[in-house]
Amino acid sequence: MGRPRSETARRAILGAAMSGLQEHGYAALTMQGIAAAAGVGKQTIYRWWPSKADVVLDGLVEFADERIAVPDTGSLPGDLAEFLVATFRQRGQRPVLIGLMAEALLDPVFARAFRDRFLFARRAALRQILDRAAGRGEIAAGIDPDLLIDVVYGVLWYRLMLDHAPLDEAAGRQLTDLLVRTVS
Repeated sequence: MGRPRSETARRAILGAAMSGLQEHGYAALTMQGIAAAAGVGKQTIYRWWPSKADVVLDGLVEFADERIAVPDTGSLPGDLAEFLVATFRQRGQRPVLIGLMAEALLDPVFARAFRDRFLFARRAALRQILDRAAGRGEIAAGIDPDLLIDVVYGVLWYRLMLDHAPLDEAAGRQLTDLLVRTVS
C-alpha cells in the first residue's frame, strides 16, 4: 500500500488542481503543473491518483461538501432556496464541471466514479431536502422526487453546458419558486 498520505500534501495537490482549473481550464491542466504548484513530485500525485480527472474529482467532492450544506430551515422553500442559491453561487466551478463531464463522456471508468462519488452525492443531498419536506406534508402526494431532482440538475447542467442563461443566486431563487409552486 505504500506510505500513508500526508494531509498537507493532499490538500496542496487538491488546491493546486482546483486553482489550475480556474486559471487555465481543464484541457490545459497537467499533472506536472499540479505537482509544481503544490510543491510535490509528480510521482506523489500518481501514487494517490491515477489521472488528473481523479485529482479534480476529489477536489470537487471536497469543495461541494465544504461549501454546499444541506440546510434544515424547517420549510421546503427555505431549504430549497438555501441549497439552490449555494449550488448556483458556485458558477466559478464551470470549468471544473465541464471538464469532468467531458472526461466522463470519454472514459467509462471515470464516468462511473464521477456519477457515483459526485453526481449521486449531490442528488442525495437534494433528496434529503425533498424527503423532509414530504414528511412535513409540503409536497403533494404523487409527486416524483427523482423527477424533481432531474429538473433541478437538468437546469444546472443545461445552463453550464450552453452558457446561454445566468446560473447565479437569482436563478437559484427562481427555480426554488417554480418548484415550490409545482409541488404544492
